[in-house]
Amino acid sequence: MQQQKQHHIGALQEMDANHHLHPFTDTADLAQRGTRIIERADGVYIWDAEGNKLLDGMAGLWCVNVGYGRESIAKAAFTQLKTLPFYNNFFQCTHEPAIKLAAKIADLAPGHMNRVFFTGSGSEANDTNLRMVRRYWDLKGKPGKKTIISRKNAYHGSTVAGASLGGMGFMHQQGDLPIPGIVHIDQPYWFGEGRDMSPEDFGIKTARALEAKILELGEDKVAAFIAEPFQGAGGVIIPPASYWNEIKSILAKYDILFILDEVISGFGRTGNWFAAQTLDLKPDLITIAKGMTSGYIPMGGVIVSDRVADVLVTEGGEFAHGFTYSGHPVAAAAALENIRILEEEGLVDKVRQDTGPYLQDKLQTLAAHPLVGEVRGMGMVGAIELVANKDTLARFDNEIGAGMLCREACIAKGLVMRAVGDTMIISPPLCISRDEIDELIFKASQALSLTLEKIAAQGN
Repeated sequence: MQQQKQHHIGALQEMDANHHLHPFTDTADLAQRGTRIIERADGVYIWDAEGNKLLDGMAGLWCVNVGYGRESIAKAAFTQLKTLPFYNNFFQCTHEPAIKLAAKIADLAPGHMNRVFFTGSGSEANDTNLRMVRRYWDLKGKPGKKTIISRKNAYHGSTVAGASLGGMGFMHQQGDLPIPGIVHIDQPYWFGEGRDMSPEDFGIKTARALEAKILELGEDKVAAFIAEPFQGAGGVIIPPASYWNEIKSILAKYDILFILDEVISGFGRTGNWFAAQTLDLKPDLITIAKGMTSGYIPMGGVIVSDRVADVLVTEGGEFAHGFTYSGHPVAAAAALENIRILEEEGLVDKVRQDTGPYLQDKLQTLAAHPLVGEVRGMGMVGAIELVANKDTLARFDNEIGAGMLCREACIAKGLVMRAVGDTMIISPPLCISRDEIDELIFKASQALSLTLEKIAAQGN
């Protein structure tokens, strides 16, 4: 039986290598290593085809907020599939799931935001943001306001517009990006770029880069500023406490729109429904996806402020933008059930009042490890910076690949953590218990020690 199982796994890996192009992957390297085939999942755990049980410290890809195995979401989707598996929202048509979901999200969002434009993903939502802010300024009689300011090392998707809005150089190199009309300012990454200053001073300095860029370009040319509450794919980069207050002051001075990308942070990850509420921000547009359905079915969207929506609705006529699957009825039904679970089980409040603070306290115990230079986090996300010298906080040479060694060590110890360079990041399901958090931290500590052993074995 075991031999048959291994033969089946090998056949699937070969088929995968021959036919499946994976996202963000060195395909030749993957084919040589062989893919890890994930077979099933329940709660906060996943099992691969070889029977290994892993605590999923990344909630899939930042998204499985209510955990795996929620039969009620599957039933909601199945019921909708039987009733109305698809109809579009073009041509004066709509359907009940999309209507109810838009109203529910508006109820949960900050009070000045009451409309939702649905997409199939966060990338599509950020493409929508680009189109929407430029349309807004055209209608306001300011067609010159086209440029969007973003941040270096930000992530806003991998479509042409999304990758351009993001600030990752290795993505820009593939495809002659960014497209015109998008510029980037420095990121508020104190550990990586600002340790010669206090966190407070560095936060103010990097925030003021926004004002400097607005003045450089001319306020009459700038349409919007886009930012994540914390830079997730960039390495869970959490701005110093001084950063957002300074950004708010700058935004109040200039007539530009503010796009808050909450694809990761939305639907409870920071202990409120949206990080805008956690950080007391007032965006004009909020990008959503991931936690809206807990990843059970793809869906994204843009929550639109009254300021923007009123102009688009009353002055705009047709907004020539949309997707076949905008507001897909099955995805909307799954999202409504997902939100019901979050509400009825009090998972958002639990993150704010109980498991979020508990996770952050336990994460800090890893700061004493000789491989760790900094531990940071908020709500249900965290980052662990790996360093070669704990006293000087010097980084490892790139060829050592400490982050990738640690990721492999995590898998060996039964834990999924993600490596962003030499920064290890976590984003577990919001339903994780205190006991499961203890397990996560224990396995992370084991993985750090195993990583240190591997580095020493290399002679470093």
